[in-house]
Amino acid sequence: MNICVVGTGYVGLVTAACLAHLGHRVVGVDSEPLKVEMLCRGEPTIYEPGLTPLLQDGLRSGRLSFGQDLAAAMAEADVIFLCVGTPPRHDGSTDLSQMEEAARQIGERLRRYKVVVEKSTVPVYTADRMKRTLAMYSGGAVDFDIASNPEFLREGAAVDDFLNPDRIVVGVETTRARDLLLQIYEPFRCPLLVTDVKTAELVKHASNAFLAMKISFINMIADLCEATGTDVQQVADGMGYDRRIGRAFLNAGVGYGGSCFPKDLSAFIHIAEEHGADFSLLREVRRINETRVDRLVRKLHQALWVLKGKRLGVLGLSFKPNTDDIREAPSLTVIPRLRQEGAVVRLYDPHAAVQMASVIPPEPGKVEYARSPYEAAEDAHALVILTEWEEFRALDLEKVRGLLQTPIIVDGRNLFDPAAMAEAGFEYFSIGRPDALRPRQPQAARPRGAP
Repeated sequence: MNICVVGTGYVGLVTAACLAHLGHRVVGVDSEPLKVEMLCRGEPTIYEPGLTPLLQDGLRSGRLSFGQDLAAAMAEADVIFLCVGTPPRHDGSTDLSQMEEAARQIGERLRRYKVVVEKSTVPVYTADRMKRTLAMYSGGAVDFDIASNPEFLREGAAVDDFLNPDRIVVGVETTRARDLLLQIYEPFRCPLLVTDVKTAELVKHASNAFLAMKISFINMIADLCEATGTDVQQVADGMGYDRRIGRAFLNAGVGYGGSCFPKDLSAFIHIAEEHGADFSLLREVRRINETRVDRLVRKLHQALWVLKGKRLGVLGLSFKPNTDDIREAPSLTVIPRLRQEGAVVRLYDPHAAVQMASVIPPEPGKVEYARSPYEAAEDAHALVILTEWEEFRALDLEKVRGLLQTPIIVDGRNLFDPAAMAEAGFEYFSIGRPDALRPRQPQAARPRGAP
């Protein structure tokens, strides 16, 4: 099938590359010329495992191309996927200006029947507004359908999520639109739910809100575990064996971030308020998440007493591993807090350092960027872990201990076993678990009568 994908960000680029991999002819459209040039050379504009080979294979095969000309991309397309940005507004609502602009431009160029598909996460009733805009700018003379096909892609696992989905949700108004979308997804053998458009729009917000709730729930439990000297990971394991609950998203830590959970949760709360629904539960989910940085900073004070003048190595800048995305990452809040308290920070991330440096630029003697986790640890009074990269789990801890001024690790992601860290000679502070302190070395007995 001939497909046009409008927008080549995280969702759009993965969608375009994966659809081409499935055998469709796909044209990705973006308004940024430098981005289009990079993609035409086979250079992805984001870090996402498995994306580069799909992108380059699609270009070589001729099934995938990129450009800025929407009219040309639409000419042969049967289906248009809208993957443009839907950022948050100051009041938590969703800024739909890019969706409106895309609908207007598509309407002005509409010459024959198309299915226009919302792939971006949008509030319920967005399709109704899209339909009105398309009809207005197309002159009402060309038939079209609006559909909703929400994405469920996790950054860092987006390619695998697209090609091996848990489910596919398609919201349509006509059998014609349904049949075209089912044809696209025919190779998949996962559950496929066909609903009306408004229901499909709600599914994505409801899914992300529930996952955010699980994270805040286990962080709430972590606070109780710390107060009672118990281990939140064992509590989460005990809960997770229950098939009604599941273990996923029950990892206590410094909180969720990224471009989806914070934005979508606030948007969902705003939607509920507009329609008179009581979403106080989700407001509490958001509040709990916002307190996690405070708890981490308190742990640093517990470990170091005074932060002023202390050198801290910070490992992990992206909001999660296997991505270079720093949007709403805990690091964006933690690092300024440490600087406000007078700490010198040396930052390291395998892929997100460039992005962070554009927001928090290096300052000699204040903010430094390291080329490795070991360089970040060198002469530091403590290491702070903010992202659970596998590279950090595999650190040579003996080497790390030798580089640190004081062998202290404050772990916001619970990467290590506390008892093992104590045996390895560290003061180890994690989330929802008892602190691990180094075993004290017994003092040599003094001779009887010695002073």
